Amino acid sequence: MSEPVPADELDRFAALARRRRTSLRLDPEAPVPAELIERLCAIAAWAPSHKRTWPWRFAVLTGAARRRFGEAAAAQLVAEGIDDEARLAATRAKYLRSSTVVVVAAGAHADPDLHAENRDAVAAAVQNFLLGATAAGLGSFWATGAPVRSAAVRRMCGFAPDDRIVAVIYLGWPTGEVETPTRPPAAVAHVRD
Repeated sequence: MSEPVPADELDRFAALARRRRTSLRLDPEAPVPAELIERLCAIAAWAPSHKRTWPWRFAVLTGAARRRFGEAAAAQLVAEGIDDEARLAATRAKYLRSSTVVVVAAGAHADPDLHAENRDAVAAAVQNFLLGATAAGLGSFWATGAPVRSAAVRRMCGFAPDDRIVAVIYLGWPTGEVETPTRPPAAVAHVRD
């Protein structure tokens, strides 16, 4: 049997998890080094993966690719019947709020159970990525919306047609602090005998 984790190690991890904030107070011009992003993707890939399907797919968008991504997201809204020009303009521009956008998808699987579990594995990978980003001093924001439904976005990111986009992560260097939200205690049921 292995030794229990020292309390101070668990306390440090708990502090890291509490420090992770959803924030768009990011410097849109300060680049995140490619090596750091690669490292965060490697950390993400330590998430559990049922039957070792390794379903995570990553696409890193910087520079003008962020604008093209916004155009593809706006086109998806138009295809869904949205014609509010203010909303479409905001969608075209919003991916420019951070220097880097990381799109994370789940690889498709022919088995319906594994297909569903792949999405769960990718959600766990996204959390690893976000915690790693926090540990590295980066700010992040996990979004979804129109891009997750867009075939054009999947093509732009190099994903297969049946891959499912799970997260659009705004990533960058923070420009300010974000207030720590209060959270209710976790609901835990202890079932014995």
